[in-house]
Amino acid sequence: MRLNGSALRVTVLIGENDRWHHKPLFTEIVHRARRAGLAGASVFRGIEGFGASSLIHTTRLLSLSEELPVAVVIVDTEDRVRAFLPELDELVTEGLVVLDACEVIRHSGRDECGEGRR
Repeated sequence: MRLNGSALRVTVLIGENDRWHHKPLFTEIVHRARRAGLAGASVFRGIEGFGASSLIHTTRLLSLSEELPVAVVIVDTEDRVRAFLPELDELVTEGLVVLDACEVIRHSGRDECGEGRR
């Protein structure tokens, strides 16, 4: 699949210990995005942050916090992302879901042989 031009980015901000049926929530989001045929999804682990509780979560050695922030970023056309939002409504009970308009300048999928273009 190729994606160029106007797109929508959804960023899901959750904690690394958030679960969906005993597995990491971020894993469930990525797998559902793939099943939905979205262009791509990536998970980024934060080094420090806070959410609604205002409790700081950090990687610093002396911190007692172990639940670091996690961002799941998905980019695709606006229609495809908006069609995926009900999945996120089901999955994300605590966290933040942010939508941003963006422009994709280059996205190359794999060809039929499974080889990516370089």
